[in-house]
Amino acid sequence: MTMDTTIEKANTHQRISAEEALELYQQSDLLTLGTLANQRRFHLHPEKRVTFVVDRNINYTNVCVSQCRFCAFYATPEDKTKGYVLTHDELGEKIRETIALGGTQILLQGGMHPDLDLDFYVEMLSFIKDNYDIHIHGFSPPEIDFIANKSDLSVRDTIATLKTAGLASIPGGGAEILSDDIRSQASPHKCGAGTWLEVMRQAHLQGMRSSATMMFGHLEDDAHIVEHLERIRSLQDETRGFTAFIPWTFQPGNTNINVRKKTSAEYLKVLALSRIFLDNIDNVQASWVTQGDKIAQVALFFGANDMGSTMIEENVVASAGVDFMLPESEIRRLIETAGLTPHQRDCYYNLV
Repeated sequence: MTMDTTIEKANTHQRISAEEALELYQQSDLLTLGTLANQRRFHLHPEKRVTFVVDRNINYTNVCVSQCRFCAFYATPEDKTKGYVLTHDELGEKIRETIALGGTQILLQGGMHPDLDLDFYVEMLSFIKDNYDIHIHGFSPPEIDFIANKSDLSVRDTIATLKTAGLASIPGGGAEILSDDIRSQASPHKCGAGTWLEVMRQAHLQGMRSSATMMFGHLEDDAHIVEHLERIRSLQDETRGFTAFIPWTFQPGNTNINVRKKTSAEYLKVLALSRIFLDNIDNVQASWVTQGDKIAQVALFFGANDMGSTMIEENVVASAGVDFMLPESEIRRLIETAGLTPHQRDCYYNLV
């Protein structure tokens, strides 16, 4: 099959194979990919609307035994000066501030803390649910797998328990690259690709929605990026549980992986390929947190229809030395000056 045939398939919104995606990514120029992605974006969302959510990333703990090479945020269990666990009072203060700023959800994530059991998570969720009217988007698949193993429960039963306590949806964190060849090098103590996907499958089977992510630009090659996209698309064919896909670039500062930082053009190519290939996921999100405001604005014409979160608080990427912050007013301005219309949404992409 020729490149022209693959481009024609993408141009007419037909599904392309993994082999075609890899060829398209490696042989097409940036503007060709961007044009195809922009056409797919407006095919799926013909209105000139760009959504965003007002929320806060709350890291309830930074203590983690995983010690991923790409992470600059974690503290070891032995580090009593850097390590922390938020109290309910501290958690409540952050949530009240979020609500006061118009927030509709919190993103609740932490590390794999060896001393926190399932009761801790249930109590934390119950405290939030009983005291605040806010959507809890929390616990990445590696966290849920860790809690399940520590509690000697199945993933399915662990998710059911967390859901009963107040968990409403699951973020796509901890995916990095869904290839065990890469995960064994970058995060050998974290769950494998199959487990990540199984956690998401079990959540979707219980009626929970989730996002999917990809952190690229560290130890993978082009084929691993396509493998990741193919595994996400395959699970979405099965469950239809993913609301959005968010690719972002690895930030090497203060980490144990020494690589050249990906350029903005490389980010835009992967973003565009994601929009073209993931024909069964409605929304693709721009990563202003890693790319900054200008490239995030350009991303709106490379397949992205969502600007993600206002991120009233963000700690993990900031630990790697990247500290872009955008208030809601600035996100709205970026969308409007691109000739598009901003709309606040909730976790399920309903307009607020």
